[in-house]
Amino acid sequence: MKKKFSFLTAIAATAMLITGCGSEEKEKTSSGAGSEYNLLEDGKLTYASSGLYKPFNYEEGGELTGFDVEIGAAIAEKMGLEPNPVTTPWETITQSLLGNKFDAIIGSMAITEERAERVNFSDPYYYSGGMIFVPKGSDKITSAEDLEGKRIGVVAQSTYETAAKKYTDDIKYYNSDVIALNDLTVKGRLDAVITADVVGFEAIKAGLEIKEVGEPLWVEQAAVAVRKEDEKMLEGINKAIQELVEDGTYEEISNKWFERNLLDVDLEGIEILK
Repeated sequence: MKKKFSFLTAIAATAMLITGCGSEEKEKTSSGAGSEYNLLEDGKLTYASSGLYKPFNYEEGGELTGFDVEIGAAIAEKMGLEPNPVTTPWETITQSLLGNKFDAIIGSMAITEERAERVNFSDPYYYSGGMIFVPKGSDKITSAEDLEGKRIGVVAQSTYETAAKKYTDDIKYYNSDVIALNDLTVKGRLDAVITADVVGFEAIKAGLEIKEVGEPLWVEQAAVAVRKEDEKMLEGINKAIQELVEDGTYEEISNKWFERNLLDVDLEGIEILK
């Protein structure tokens, strides 16, 4: 119990009774599902994404949906927990995790050495490539070298921002890759966007007048991020991912969204982002 009371010696027995009740209540709440995982809410896996990264995580009809959201729900189920997906700005998502605003990030976060200094990562739950996209019909950019000095659109605090800075100082920042790709179709607004190949291909399939340039610049390993101290949770998540792959649930979810298995990728000869 949070509220404190001051008691006289004459009613010390009453104080002991109240303390006993408090102990029972604490024992009851801590013995719920997933209590070993240090959860924000007993029995729930609260996991965050930006909610702006279609088709991985986005809102439709007032509901949060997408590949990340479904994988998160499947992980929660394997762990015996209720899924509780939430959204938070990508720019502060790691800070919010460390501030105990949620239990994990399941939002297409790529493993990097810099991020791994602050959080622990699960085994990868999908691979994707960092790809250059340009307006359909444009021939100004045909390779990464052509990005020199060009205006590139990226999401702030993403791996794509780091890539863009190698080529130019003229960077336009967005909170959504989808909005950035849409801006490619507005004449004179952007020369290129760097984002995940899957995101760009889905936009093209939806009718957006853009195209990819060359091969992926690198391959990213998207994984679940948890706080350094939450070792039990990391073990539980890794076990759940392994079970999802082994029992075919992962492939079923991946085929639903992409008509292919996002873990079935030939990595030979391709740079893995670190």
